[in-house]
Amino acid sequence: MSAGAPLAASPVLLQKGPILKIARLKKHFPVRTGFLQRQTGTVKAVDGVDLEVEAGETLGLVGESGCGKSTLGRSILRLIEPTSGTIEFEGVDLTKLSRRRMKNYRAEMQMIFQDPVGSLNPRMSVGDIVAEGLVVHHRGNRAAREAIVKDTLKRVGLRPEHANRYPHEFSGGQRQRIGIARALALNPKLIVADEPVSALDVSIQSQVLNLLVDLKNEFNLTYIFVAHNLAVVAYISDRIAVMYLGKIVELASGLELYAHPLHPYTQALLSSIPEPDPDQRGHPTVLQGDVPSPLNPPSGCHFRTRCPLAKKKGTVEGICAEKEPPLSEKYRGHQVACHFAGET
Repeated sequence: MSAGAPLAASPVLLQKGPILKIARLKKHFPVRTGFLQRQTGTVKAVDGVDLEVEAGETLGLVGESGCGKSTLGRSILRLIEPTSGTIEFEGVDLTKLSRRRMKNYRAEMQMIFQDPVGSLNPRMSVGDIVAEGLVVHHRGNRAAREAIVKDTLKRVGLRPEHANRYPHEFSGGQRQRIGIARALALNPKLIVADEPVSALDVSIQSQVLNLLVDLKNEFNLTYIFVAHNLAVVAYISDRIAVMYLGKIVELASGLELYAHPLHPYTQALLSSIPEPDPDQRGHPTVLQGDVPSPLNPPSGCHFRTRCPLAKKKGTVEGICAEKEPPLSEKYRGHQVACHFAGET
């Protein structure tokens, strides 16, 4: 896209491959207490994640609240600095770049935030909000930026004259469209969407999801879609990664994961999806206890203290406690981290 041209659709890639490679990524937050603020512990929000994202795909990232999925998304973009590991974007390790050099890649990687109210500056007009990235990255003159803003607003279902209004004048769904327009204005390759529909009414969620799907197809975008609603993730995602206590415990295509979940945690999540037809309802898997604290996660398999399979096999304090199961391929394209994956 030229500096002064309206937003143009990206050409279809002739050859696909990983646009993003994450290896051994960790994000640990120190816990400090007392007058001297001495470190007394570490919250292991993301604890060794390996992941590849193909160009043009939508990778869903699901799990309970507090599992680390939002932290992972923000770490990928270096909105928060990872503790260790590598993040390769188109072959370049972002963790080794200075803040100045990292700025050159920020236009290629954008984020849609969960809160459509808190993520928009109430003192800025919609036009200034959408154009802010263009100004920061020196894209075009004022007239060119105004043309891009108006074109982008139309593409997300808003009117060009909305550029002169302020966020408080819009509904929640319209505010989220403004957030999408802000991310789209720079014509990025990768967008991390952090629960972009969870704060919206159910009637509006489908509209925003359909908009994201249309934009992905039009501009050949790559999404990392963070959510806790599995029905939403199933609709939009090509592949789905399930997280638990900072680790990915299962990764497969959407169809495969929903048809043949292998990890007991994934099975429990899927069984909790409401089924409108009473005849189709099965017996939900009820997990006992709460999610352990990331300050002091269980040894071995982090899920063992709540795992019905480990309790059934009597391995809660055996192999499940002694050895952490690696994320390995059980079937082609289906990875799972469980010593007894697929067993009942």
